[in-house]
Amino acid sequence: MRYELYYWPGIQGRGEYIRLALEDAGADYADVARSERGMAAMMKMMEARTGTPPFAPPFLKAGKLVIGQTANILLYLGSRHGLAPKPEAGRLWVHQLQLTVADLVLEIHDTHHPLGPSLYYEDQRGPAKKRSDEFWKERVPKYLGYFERLLRADGGHYLTGRRLTYADLSLFQIVEGLRYAYPRRMKAFERNIPGLVGLRDRVAARPNIKAYLASDRRIAFNEDGIFRRYKALDG
Repeated sequence: MRYELYYWPGIQGRGEYIRLALEDAGADYADVARSERGMAAMMKMMEARTGTPPFAPPFLKAGKLVIGQTANILLYLGSRHGLAPKPEAGRLWVHQLQLTVADLVLEIHDTHHPLGPSLYYEDQRGPAKKRSDEFWKERVPKYLGYFERLLRADGGHYLTGRRLTYADLSLFQIVEGLRYAYPRRMKAFERNIPGLVGLRDRVAARPNIKAYLASDRRIAFNEDGIFRRYKALDG
């Protein structure tokens, strides 16, 4: 099956978690909105009056299925490409971890847009600085400390043991994104999460991921995405 991924063409955003899963699995897919007339095709699917139209990107077309929401898409892909455990309990556990990642992603976005996405960063500098300070003091230790404990409990290789899941790929993206957006703060904090740093390195060394990161399919981090680098917020 050739998948069709629909997401905004100029940013990694929430679509990147799906791209990482597709790339690691060696799946055949098209990043539709990055092609000619791809944006028009994406908007047409979102405005459909029948079927199961998605609320917003990312969404995935798999045969006749149209699946929205990042965690939902990964739940679908995980069981089909060996990126999730086969038993139901294991699949639900990895899905639960991915939903926790989704909560973290939202909090990361809100560090630079605490008053909402309709305003520019320049219109909310003060609240963004306050939110970023609180995020690094309270929220980062809570979230990353949680995942660090899980890694240690399972031997420190991957979240569920010795086999990689899509949740591990997503944590790779979290570490990479925080390194980009908050280089000073993240460098200081990494001494507290050696397990996650090791996980990041193991994922980066996987052949398909390594090839993807070196390709033009990997969109560079930029100040239009979720992870944005603003010097004033970096401590």
